[in-house]
Amino acid sequence: MSMTLTSMPTLATSLWPSSSAPSNVAPKDLASTMIRAFVLAVAGSILMMISAKIQIPFWPVPMTMQTFVVLTLGMAYGWRLGLATMLLYLVEGVAGLPVFAGTPEKGIGLAYMMGPTGGYLVGFVLAAMLCGWLAERGWDRSVGRVAIAMILGHALILMCGFVWLEKLMGFDKAVIYGLTPFWAATVFKTLLAMITLPFVWKAIGKSAQERSSA
Repeated sequence: MSMTLTSMPTLATSLWPSSSAPSNVAPKDLASTMIRAFVLAVAGSILMMISAKIQIPFWPVPMTMQTFVVLTLGMAYGWRLGLATMLLYLVEGVAGLPVFAGTPEKGIGLAYMMGPTGGYLVGFVLAAMLCGWLAERGWDRSVGRVAIAMILGHALILMCGFVWLEKLMGFDKAVIYGLTPFWAATVFKTLLAMITLPFVWKAIGKSAQERSSA
């Protein structure tokens, strides 16, 4: 899967255009591009932290909105900025900041990250990249393609989490604790993204038409 950029803009690019950065770009434009990327990555890492801390009553277990944020950030940012945002989030965790679910009560830093949630954290990085790559090819603009992208992203996160848990506690417990409780929340978050992302794109298009006709 080649990760070359295409002409398809992401939501972040459409809402906050970025200066291109070839080798001969003006220093002022390059600085503006770097500042934009930094601000978006920090904002994304803050959203990740908030989504990890808020538990919503759900069935069969309470859910956070973290995987929804991972995948929609990836699609909104594109694979490069999505990757940078997830890596920043992990670096914050390595540094001991209480950015993960259950921190600091269940530990912080590398000790926490090497525990049962370690595989899911790896999955966040890979899934954000995958969804960002798909978004750069227009997969965030239609309900059907958003559904496929979200399913693939969730599957990648759950697969990474399951493999990690299987090594820690065995196959049966990994299925019980790492897969079974999350299927209903996965369906809900996929449906939410199917509504949200195409709606935002439609709103952007409508706003652009109104400005052009004004």
